[in-house]
Amino acid sequence: MKISDYLALGWDQLKRRKVVTALCAAGIAIGSASIIVALSFGESVTHYAAKQMNYYLKTDEITVFGGRSEATDSENENGITPLKLNLIRTLPHVKTAAGYERLGQFPFTVDSGKTGYVELTATDLMTLPDFGFMFQQGGVSDLDNVIVLSYPATLGIRDARSMRPAESVDALRSLSYPLYQKQIVLEKTIAFGKGAVKKLEFPVRVVAIEKKPEGISDNTLRFMPKTAYISHGLAERIKNAVAAASPANTVNEFPGVTEAKVKVESAAFVAETEKRIQLLKLSTSTNLRQQENMKREFVILKLIFGGIGAFILFVASISIVVAMTMSTYQRRRQIGIMKVLGANLKQIRNMFVVESALLGLLGGLLGILLSHWVVWGINILVIRFGDQPPGSDPEILFISWWILPLGLFFALMTGVLSGIFPAIRASRTDALTAIKRE
Repeated sequence: MKISDYLALGWDQLKRRKVVTALCAAGIAIGSASIIVALSFGESVTHYAAKQMNYYLKTDEITVFGGRSEATDSENENGITPLKLNLIRTLPHVKTAAGYERLGQFPFTVDSGKTGYVELTATDLMTLPDFGFMFQQGGVSDLDNVIVLSYPATLGIRDARSMRPAESVDALRSLSYPLYQKQIVLEKTIAFGKGAVKKLEFPVRVVAIEKKPEGISDNTLRFMPKTAYISHGLAERIKNAVAAASPANTVNEFPGVTEAKVKVESAAFVAETEKRIQLLKLSTSTNLRQQENMKREFVILKLIFGGIGAFILFVASISIVVAMTMSTYQRRRQIGIMKVLGANLKQIRNMFVVESALLGLLGGLLGILLSHWVVWGINILVIRFGDQPPGSDPEILFISWWILPLGLFFALMTGVLSGIFPAIRASRTDALTAIKRE
């Protein structure tokens, strides 16, 4: 018999037993759809988590640490010097690198009386967008008399001249104050002996305000660091002015550039670049280990979801075994006649295996259709009731190209394996006994 003959006989039997075929196909469809949706859920969670991990953990960045180093001290062996930063920028696969110098907390005044404070950091302002900084107002500048504020730095601005109840003051601290394009005056107080002080002032213009973090209220953000960024040139002017105004033999309170960030083309080149940076006698840190740990957890998550779908498919396969076994009893006369006419055991077995394979294929195709409906329904619910930020991809759950063939393969194999036992039982049917009983 040709394969086309097996297919024709199998399809004819499936059409004859419409109710049994529908029930078995529905069971396989539910099982294969469960596998497809489960794997899609695991794949979607992995993709979303990896996207968030790349955003928050910055897996394509390397943090470089050095000892106490002035920006002009090129002889400091363990420090992050301009010479070493320039060497790092020339390394293969390095997109950009920038040094960071923490200058500490600086109070400021704005609009003739309103006060606030910032944690001042000196860096190359033009590199901020390269490291993922997004701004809701303005943009970076290469001028030295400008400042870039984080969103929390705009919270908690107070008017020292106004007298308000404590409840009102606490409420005002949760309001964002409009600082964009305004001039603020950074202040530094120098203490002398016998209570004498000297106040230094450094006027700067706010050229950019970092984008507000999504999903966090202003009341929570006001407790986060109020970071502000200035250029290294302005930082030098501030340090020189503080040094000139400070009493003699005062210890320098500014540590210099003690940290740098390196942006690499992709996470695949991070380990190689990290080794080259360490040759410059600098300490480094990356989030590759956290990434590997999360990948292992995602594999376990996929196996769990896939196992749930496989269990459902296993339960569905039992219905095929029962249906095909019942079919052998109902078709004993047909099997007996085929044997009398010369059909051998292999042909009888193949007939039942092909029939069950067709049943599995039918269930698999229905499962693919059902899985798309389920995924579509979940995405509709997420879009309708979820809190999606503007511009984000509304498709939370998706089906990767490799999942559909895998789900169809499982459905087909379920049909084939479920039909083996009934096929063997059918091939062992005694022809004469079957004909006589009918």
